[in-house]
Amino acid sequence: MAIDVSIPGVDETKAQELANKAHEFCPYSKATRGNIEQKVTVTV
Repeated sequence: MAIDVSIPGVDETKAQELANKAHEFCPYSKATRGNIEQKVTVTV
């Protein structure tokens, strides 16, 4: 599973931090964790 994140107006480091935090509590991410490979990628 690939999650591509873009947050206009936010620098890449902060966007990656926000994406990682969201990924931690996302119900879909939690449900698939350990069963499906997950990758969060930030694009600027």
